[in-house]
Amino acid sequence: MKDWTHLFEKYRGKWVVLEKDEVTVRASGTTARKAYEAAHKRGILYRVPERLENFAGYGI
Repeated sequence: MKDWTHLFEKYRGKWVVLEKDEVTVRASGTTARKAYEAAHKRGILYRVPERLENFAGYGI
């Protein structure tokens, strides 16, 4: 399991697309679609939670 708590401060409540290293942010957006399109449909799509106990992520 990856530790993505470093994303919390800057990307709280947003969707991010991560590089294959699962640390580097390739793109972000307020919706999954915006983040996905900004990343040119490559990377790992992850929604940074509002609070640290919640999480949801999807590989693309």
